[in-house]
Amino acid sequence: MSEPVVESMAEVRSHLADAIDRARRDNTPTVITRRGREETVLVDIDEYRRPRRLAEQSEDAWLNQLADEAESEGDSRFHLP
Repeated sequence: MSEPVVESMAEVRSHLADAIDRARRDNTPTVITRRGREETVLVDIDEYRRPRRLAEQSEDAWLNQLADEAESEGDSRFHLP
């Protein structure tokens, strides 16, 4: 991913299609400011989805590990004496 371009809301509004193309084609995000403060980031949809996918995979791996550990400890924990 390239270094982000920082632009005001007014600048982005005047050439939104270019900012979208830059995000998709060049993988360059645009940090959008309002009144001099960073407000949001325009990124390619794949960049947006990537952290969510990684978080889901990590959660699945963690749950699988917990299940494996519970299974390796045997069923005795889950039965009444």
